[in-house]
Amino acid sequence: MRRNRGSALLAVLWLSAALSAIAFSIAATVRAETERTALHAEGVRAYFLAAGAVDRAMLYIQWGPEHLTPEGKPRFFRHGMPRMHFSFPSGEADVEVISETAKVDLNRATPETLFRLLSAVGAPADNARELTAAIVEWRSAAPQGPAPLDQFSLSPTPSFRSRHASFQEIEELLQLRGMTTELFYGGYEHGADDRLVPHGGLRDCVSVYGSADRFEVNTSRPAVLLAAGLPAETVAGIVALRQSVPFLEQPQLDALGPMVAERLRIGGESIFSLRATARLRLQDGRLSDTTRSVEALVKRHENEKHVDVPYHVLRWYDNVWAQ
Repeated sequence: MRRNRGSALLAVLWLSAALSAIAFSIAATVRAETERTALHAEGVRAYFLAAGAVDRAMLYIQWGPEHLTPEGKPRFFRHGMPRMHFSFPSGEADVEVISETAKVDLNRATPETLFRLLSAVGAPADNARELTAAIVEWRSAAPQGPAPLDQFSLSPTPSFRSRHASFQEIEELLQLRGMTTELFYGGYEHGADDRLVPHGGLRDCVSVYGSADRFEVNTSRPAVLLAAGLPAETVAGIVALRQSVPFLEQPQLDALGPMVAERLRIGGESIFSLRATARLRLQDGRLSDTTRSVEALVKRHENEKHVDVPYHVLRWYDNVWAQ
């Protein structure tokens, strides 16, 4: 009888331990799913907040030249302004106004400019020469005989036919021999506190609507400034100056010397990117750690009075990297 009672008690204890483990596991799963759902909901709200900031930035750019302060300055937007900040009841948003003239035109850039750009974004010298030759061959007319790019593209891996025409999208660079995803999109590097810090790639420096000679001074990447032929110390000085005060007047550029005034410009043409980064406001007034960034490539219809909408969204990116 005593032996049977001890066995029954031991079985009850093991069953209680098993049920407790199951209960703790279910509680941990429910808690993790609740936090994941809350984080996802914050991300969705931040996404729509960033999208709304892009829409407001479009309106500010449209209203900029027409609405002035009593001092005669634009109330909403000024030509060459690199950033706008918006405060909403539900959060904060920063919008970068990146002119496409701040990027290198893939179809018009010289081989020397392309080589300097590829070297500036981290490509080794041999890889930069190979990619420069591939870009020039891709955008050039098909030769009479076989071309090295054709021999590579028609190989079993990969198997595609080269265009021998102008680039229509910058993603076509991913099909070139020697191009890697890290070189195109960017990667991560160790920062001062040994944390991984993201850095941009070739995607942020090239465009099919870009410039071939004069680049926008406020939003050009340092790699683009180096590709323009500016010395490294001049590029470092320009980056330091525009972080404190953006270049909004031509005399600011002229003060840096004739080389800078000849190769850089303030503002851009009618095509630009709006990159918005949003953070939600919590109930206690603090900003959430969750951020979302979206980007729109926009074309303005400045001289076309018959259009109903003064701008047209050429491309939309739901998730982009923003510094």
